[in-house]
Amino acid sequence: MAESVYKVIEIIGTSPVSWEKAAEAAVATASKTIKDLRIAEVVELDLQIEDGKVVNYRTKLSLSFKYLGKD
Repeated sequence: MAESVYKVIEIIGTSPVSWEKAAEAAVATASKTIKDLRIAEVVELDLQIEDGKVVNYRTKLSLSFKYLGKD
């Protein structure tokens, strides 16, 4: 088996519904432009609050994908 190299980036997804939906939104959006996504690790969860009410759930993800060098 050949060696592989992976790149890791951080992204943040938001949702008015839940942290899970925020994570799903982040991965869905990233997958439109990044090929070969592998692992998403939840790094941080937080909330956006306005007038004493939660308006957005925010999920920060560490996202890895296979690094493809030039042939």
